[in-house]
Amino acid sequence: MTIIFYIIIGLLAGAIAKFIMPGRQGGGIIMTIILGIIGALVGGLLTNLIMNGSLSFAINGGFWITLLVAVLGALVVLFIYGMATKGRARA
Repeated sequence: MTIIFYIIIGLLAGAIAKFIMPGRQGGGIIMTIILGIIGALVGGLLTNLIMNGSLSFAINGGFWITLLVAVLGALVVLFIYGMATKGRARA
């Protein structure tokens, strides 16, 4: 899979992650897209590092495996984003 594919998958993964993540997160649709893309890229990198021992975005698992990895990566990124902006929401 290419980086372009991860950007496209990231759009979908960001929306799914925002739906799955409990609580209220800041940011609108643009932030969701950005976090989804970042999550897809992070998920791809980490999966390849764990499975193949290489830093690459390429996952040879097909659409559903790639989507699952992207959603998991987006959830991690969304959680970190929520923790980083937690104090700003109340101010």
